[in-house]
Amino acid sequence: MISFNAAMGIALVALGLVLTPGPNMIYLVSRSVTQGRRAGLISLFGVAVGFFVYLLAATAGIATLFALVPAFYTALKLAGAGYLLWLAWKTVRPGGGSAFAPTPLPAHPPRKLFTMGLVTNLLNPKIAILYVSLLPQFVDPSRGHVGTQSLTLGLIQISIALSVNAAIVVTAGSIAAFLARRPTWLRVQRYVMGTVLAGLAIRIAADRSRAVAVTP
Repeated sequence: MISFNAAMGIALVALGLVLTPGPNMIYLVSRSVTQGRRAGLISLFGVAVGFFVYLLAATAGIATLFALVPAFYTALKLAGAGYLLWLAWKTVRPGGGSAFAPTPLPAHPPRKLFTMGLVTNLLNPKIAILYVSLLPQFVDPSRGHVGTQSLTLGLIQISIALSVNAAIVVTAGSIAAFLARRPTWLRVQRYVMGTVLAGLAIRIAADRSRAVAVTP
């Protein structure tokens, strides 16, 4: 059984990550604005499956590989940081766009929407780092089965991430319309998003912590 402090800790981490602009938010907003809420929610279902893939991998002890082979963990962090920096540059570069002012996208059938949501989440460096590095920090072997604790903590994170992302999908159109009427706000939103992405990338790259093994 996990402690109250562990549950609150992972909840705060999950909330902070889901509110930080990243690949999932950019894709879900873009899809919802250009193809509607239904398309956004189908894409979110794919994102949800991606969360469960990572959770099952972490529970099965995949994180142990990164703890035992630090080079893999370091490579993951640096690749993730580089990807976030690229996203930041795309956001603030001259002619760059905002997630809430996307270019028109072709309409996709439900299967492709689901697949794109799944792939976007599986390739999201923030989620990889969450399950490989952060989740194990809240596991206490003295409180019982480690695998069960990992599963419970992961379910808390998934519940928060999906709730917030669902709210983003439902309100994306309204936010986009609001920003479209206010070009200055749209520019500010772009630079804030780019700054947050760059800050997260620098923090990840500078982090000297090592993955903590989580074994069932």
